[in-house]
Amino acid sequence: MEKTLILIKPNAVQRGLIGEIIARIERKGLHITGLKMMQLDDTILNEHYAHLSERSFFKILKDSMMVTPVVAMCVEGLDAVETVRLMVGATNARKALPGTIRGDLSMSGEQNVIHASDSVENAQAEVKRFFSENEIFSYESAITAFEYGGEERAKM
Repeated sequence: MEKTLILIKPNAVQRGLIGEIIARIERKGLHITGLKMMQLDDTILNEHYAHLSERSFFKILKDSMMVTPVVAMCVEGLDAVETVRLMVGATNARKALPGTIRGDLSMSGEQNVIHASDSVENAQAEVKRFFSENEIFSYESAITAFEYGGEERAKM
């Protein structure tokens, strides 16, 4: 099964949206295999956002990600990266469709409540960045048979 990273950002933590976001992930049928609250620092943010380091908003982004702890989640499912990205919606929340996490819970392009890995390759790197091997759990869910069809289960 494919794994991906989700970060519930400080503005969502401040607004009391942790449970709402986790509930949406679980209702979709994605399985949480790692979950923790953590305080981010310059070291991890410089690595995580290295691709944005030359952008004018880089310091503002890093500062906003250190206001409070974040909630880091590793979730898995078939096509988990693409599924989560669709659920999350456009980066600029004003352009995110209703029904998406950002479309329903945010009005900002900067304070957009959630981060989700944007590719399978980045998901693998990001999960390793935020979780050690002993913080990721593998378990068989009793409801998987009701979440996926027979051909899909065969791929698992």
